Amino acid sequence: MITEQSTAQDLREALRPIWRQLTVGRTLSIGKIGVLTYLSQHGRTSASTLAAAERISPQAIANAVRELESLRLVVRTPDEHDRRRIWIELTDAGRERLAQERSKGLERLEQAIAERLSLEEKRTLDSVVPILRKLVDDAPVD
Repeated sequence: MITEQSTAQDLREALRPIWRQLTVGRTLSIGKIGVLTYLSQHGRTSASTLAAAERISPQAIANAVRELESLRLVVRTPDEHDRRRIWIELTDAGRERLAQERSKGLERLEQAIAERLSLEEKRTLDSVVPILRKLVDDAPVD
């Protein structure tokens, strides 16, 4: 009998080695990559907005931003009208580093899809991606 629990466990076990393959060779944590990704998609933002978007504490965002700033991947600039507000922006180096981090491991997955899956399996995999996204989108779960 298929249950949500057994499906969730099977999915976790299937995704774990794929995730490992995708993250091999990364030099930034998933949290820092999340910060860079958010900034690349939304532009400059405040630390509080970033913390809420990434679902982590303001202290964790402050630490991540400090580390990313020391690597020159982001810059912090005061707001022109409200000096209490600090904007966080992605630098060109940050964009380049994000692209590098994202590409690590992707080639191996692309090669495995190309070499190991039939055309029908590729189509099936393609149709599953939107279903997987539904599992993690921001809509509340009933």
